[in-house]
Amino acid sequence: MAGGSRVRARADNPVRCVLMVLDLRTPVIAGVGQVTNLPDPDVELIDRPDPSALMARALRLAAEDCGGSNPGGAASVGDRLLRRASSLRVVAPLGWRTKNPALSVAQILGIEPREFVLSGVGGNNPESILHASALSISRGEMDVVAVTGAECMYTHSAALRQPGGRSLNWPTQPAESTPEPVEFGTDRPPVTNFELERGIMLPIHAYPLLENALRGANGWSVEEHRARIGRLWSSFSKVAASNPYAWIREFKSPEEIVEATASNRMVTFPYTKLCTANLQVDQGAGYIVCSLEAALSAGVPKERLIFPLAGADAHDHWFLSHRMELHRSPAIHLAGRAALEMAGVGIDDVGLIDLYSCFPCAVQIAAHELGLRIDDPARPLTLTGGLTFGGGPGNNYTSHAIASVVTKLREEPGSVGLVTGLGWYATKHSIGVFASRPPAHDGVDGFRWRDVQDEVDSLPQRSVDSSAVGAVVIETYAVTYDREGAPERAIVACVFDDGRRTWANITDPDSLESITTSEGCGRTGTLQENGVLTLA
Repeated sequence: MAGGSRVRARADNPVRCVLMVLDLRTPVIAGVGQVTNLPDPDVELIDRPDPSALMARALRLAAEDCGGSNPGGAASVGDRLLRRASSLRVVAPLGWRTKNPALSVAQILGIEPREFVLSGVGGNNPESILHASALSISRGEMDVVAVTGAECMYTHSAALRQPGGRSLNWPTQPAESTPEPVEFGTDRPPVTNFELERGIMLPIHAYPLLENALRGANGWSVEEHRARIGRLWSSFSKVAASNPYAWIREFKSPEEIVEATASNRMVTFPYTKLCTANLQVDQGAGYIVCSLEAALSAGVPKERLIFPLAGADAHDHWFLSHRMELHRSPAIHLAGRAALEMAGVGIDDVGLIDLYSCFPCAVQIAAHELGLRIDDPARPLTLTGGLTFGGGPGNNYTSHAIASVVTKLREEPGSVGLVTGLGWYATKHSIGVFASRPPAHDGVDGFRWRDVQDEVDSLPQRSVDSSAVGAVVIETYAVTYDREGAPERAIVACVFDDGRRTWANITDPDSLESITTSEGCGRTGTLQENGVLTLA
């Protein structure tokens, strides 16, 4: 139908009982699907599904989730939508590398979209893809978009641990004859060469820096901070215990989470293993977003439609070195404010929340920037249990969050939901607002989106000096541990008296013991030419 056509739709419940006039290009989420393939000792590793199979299964479940009748053996409502998909968009898997995974998924499903898309790296991508899809639908460029992603890192890792490393025979594609997918998003390395030299190589090195910066900025003692982390992550564990798609469904007490044991070793101070994202999962999720016209013509019941109201995207100053404060995220603050404003709601109107939760600091920083309490039992900050307990399937976690918020919004008509996605080292951010009601504003731009990058880029940046030596103050730090639980070295962010930042290392055992048992932020020291920091 023409982009300006409208339909009168009466809501089928008290919350949606007002007669509305909606543009037929209004984007809606018609179906969501999640699959969690838990370990099964009776199934050989080689017989467990690969990522493409989990992606296809997630989209089949999303098709079933569209509801509607199926008279006379005709194609189901969801199947009709999948067959109309203009684009099949895959969140890039980390544990399975092939040229065009969306093509493999389409072949399994037996559909022929005109476009195959592959995202870049980052947990912001499932939400960012939703924003881009909703905008394309609003503009009349597409009618139906299918989005999916999956990881099978549990199976992959288990195979590698077997003697000789077992081949799983996952599907491959011939490089020359396989068409190139459309690339979604832009990317670049997450760290500078200087940061890399000082040991910031992985998330388990970067996020403890942010966590300890939070403690220093708030004046918590090491023990107070440890208890806060335990309580927060235990509350996430409680949500996961009742989530049928969670990987770990056993409630963990605060003490179990923060106490270092043989099965819960220290990884990087202040984090134990149970404070980190759990990548060893076999999980997939997907969703079908389409125009209101496509949903209604396929027969999706109105009460199943969920509306993306608004979204915003941005990245903080890309490298940690350049951020003014390592316990803050201006990008989350500005993107969150924009998304809520465009949705016509305040943060107190949002009842269903899922904050990206690779590490506790990611949740705490986002909660602060959005104006949320981290200890409100009536309003948990996760719908899944987070990446530790719900599961952290690489870049695709936020697809599970989107699927969960859609399900909850149907169960609680009238509620508003908010989902955040995050990429790299609290670098890239995507925030979406959802509801079971249509957008309050009228017109073809029923879904609204804003890029707030210019606002973020205009904010001050730290200057970095990689060669200066002398007296410095510790801004924050992270202490890495070996497999036996002994501290190895500290990665330290330092500032000179004129505000320049630099990076250093501490390897002295007594100094490492000191900054893991008492506060190191704010302490002074002398930086030597070899990058080693000696505490005063």
